Amino acid sequence: MRDLIGHCTSCGKILYCMDGFFNGIHTEDMKIVCFECAEEKEKSAE
Repeated sequence: MRDLIGHCTSCGKILYCMDGFFNGIHTEDMKIVCFECAEEKEKSAE
């Protein structure tokens, strides 16, 4: 089952909840971000 959750606030990619697992992350300020953008942000913070 695949449920639309929203769009990545960084790149606009469509994010889904698939079989109970969200294919992105919630940031500290309650925005949703795809895994790719989250990794990029983490790398730039180092």
